[in-house]
Amino acid sequence: MKEFKENTADFALVIGGSQGLGLATVHKLLQEGIPVIAVHRDMRKDLAGIQVHFDRFTGMEVPFYSIHKDAIQEKGQEEILNEIKGILKPDQKIRLLVHSIAKGNLKPMDPGEGVAALSDVDFKLTGEAMAYSIYKWVQLLFRENLFSGDSRLVAFTSEGSNRVIPGYGAVAAAKAAMEAIIRQIAVEYAPRGLRANCVQAGVTPTASMKRIPGSAELLAHSTDRNPLGRLTRPEDVANAVYLLSRSEAAWITGTVIKVDGGESLC
Repeated sequence: MKEFKENTADFALVIGGSQGLGLATVHKLLQEGIPVIAVHRDMRKDLAGIQVHFDRFTGMEVPFYSIHKDAIQEKGQEEILNEIKGILKPDQKIRLLVHSIAKGNLKPMDPGEGVAALSDVDFKLTGEAMAYSIYKWVQLLFRENLFSGDSRLVAFTSEGSNRVIPGYGAVAAAKAAMEAIIRQIAVEYAPRGLRANCVQAGVTPTASMKRIPGSAELLAHSTDRNPLGRLTRPEDVANAVYLLSRSEAAWITGTVIKVDGGESLC
């Protein structure tokens, strides 16, 4: 673990930091000496398992804080901001914002008789959670002067943003919108020192991925077509986020970086 210098290190804010890619990212950043605030909104039945990870993080030398509130709705956002301001010391800022909300409706558009079809509401809820809330959080952090002068934004997209996966319609639309929003942020907020990028993970066996209809077949197919012979792991994605947080990555912005072992080439 890298040495942590108290009162000098800016924080990473990971929204959706309790499971999957977000959780792996929290762990990686802490290992590298970067203090982390993890925001999550999980069901009660999952909290005990999540707390096991968080207890381990709290025992590390690097500061770790968790906030269990809704990062999508306005009331929760304002409560989260107040907690963040209570955590940060006067000379500390948010240098890295990671958006890892995985909340979407997985339904077919034309499912057949007796099965619910994807609705307008499904599109709206999924888009708000997985795409539009990114822009809102950028606005909020700038409003409160919480971003550092050299700040980074990383959001997680998927190959589903540009190809068809059964039952993935609302999430696919949200991911495509996310990529467009990230490009726009990269240009319009560049004068304020923000670099913004998407990380496109290969098929990764997370809990949210396994909820996709036909996920077992998708996992098997992805393993077979990957030239490196295995699925993407959450740790692979976390490593890429850490690389984008480095000063050496300051000239990378507005792009989609594939972290898939070459899977999308095959």
